[in-house]
Amino acid sequence: MTKDQSTRRPNGEPGVEIRELVKQFGETRALDGLNLLVPAGAVYGILGPNGAGKTTMVRVLATLLRPDGGSARVLGHDVVRDADAVRQRICLTGQFAALDEDLTGTENLAVLARLRGLPRTTAKHRAAALLEAFGVGDAAHRRVSTYSGGMRRRVDLAASLIVTPEVLFLDEPTTGLDPRSRSQIWDAVRSAAAEGTTVLLTTQYLDEADQLSDRIALVDHGRVIAEGTPSSLKASVGAGSLEVRVLDAKDRAQAAELAAEILGVPVHLAADPAALSARLGDVDEAATLLAHLRRAGIRLASFAVGQPRLDEVFLTLTGRRVDHTTPEEEAA
Repeated sequence: MTKDQSTRRPNGEPGVEIRELVKQFGETRALDGLNLLVPAGAVYGILGPNGAGKTTMVRVLATLLRPDGGSARVLGHDVVRDADAVRQRICLTGQFAALDEDLTGTENLAVLARLRGLPRTTAKHRAAALLEAFGVGDAAHRRVSTYSGGMRRRVDLAASLIVTPEVLFLDEPTTGLDPRSRSQIWDAVRSAAAEGTTVLLTTQYLDEADQLSDRIALVDHGRVIAEGTPSSLKASVGAGSLEVRVLDAKDRAQAAELAAEILGVPVHLAADPAALSARLGDVDEAATLLAHLRRAGIRLASFAVGQPRLDEVFLTLTGRRVDHTTPEEEAA
């Protein structure tokens, strides 16, 4: 089945449909009239900072939380009135691995396979195949209590794929993982989507949303503030993104002042004390800025113009960046 053929189920129902969804915790309005339409068979990214409402939305869709207002449907089934029907069609991988520490990797998956109705021999074979696919085959017969965090995360996702679900909810599945583990999980997501599974992925990682998603919704303060394909969202903020690194860090402040004056947009000062970036409305503006920097005697280590990033979209719409760190920064 091709991706185009799988974007709608035969009955025409979308994978997920949310209308004016509200969820409140005391004085905090976690979901504030959120609207979302996810085509069946798509990989749909939900991108936003901590506290944006991403996890609350997933918990409502998975029937773990009852909404205070609005409606949510999964494959045509209402998450409140048809909760049992929803649960039969979904799998959820939350932010933390849910495994039995006293069992081995194989035993964890085999037990889940048996609970899903697979015969004993088939369950063992399915468990072994998944552990091998996720790079945990060598540790299959060790207790999960001896696994690293990345290994547990991979086994947890493998558990979601014991039986290929119709809808797979992934709530920040690669948080804290090393690049190799992230890559393996990305491959698993692509494989599930290729089999027709609707994947709803929440993430703080801009590159993850960009790599995996057919469409992306940017969420902030419990509402969708923008939605579209990665390319269309990037195109909405201008012609490109400019990144400058000055040779001497003490010149960055002056370079940033010149950039703000010439480009007429906010300039972002990177963690690197010599680097700054800004979006471009017109690529020709980059040449103008380069000439002004040269006249000011500011020597550059690098000067690059590229496609806008999703981070630039969020900055343009909210005035701030997605508050995230890379896996390497988290490990540090």
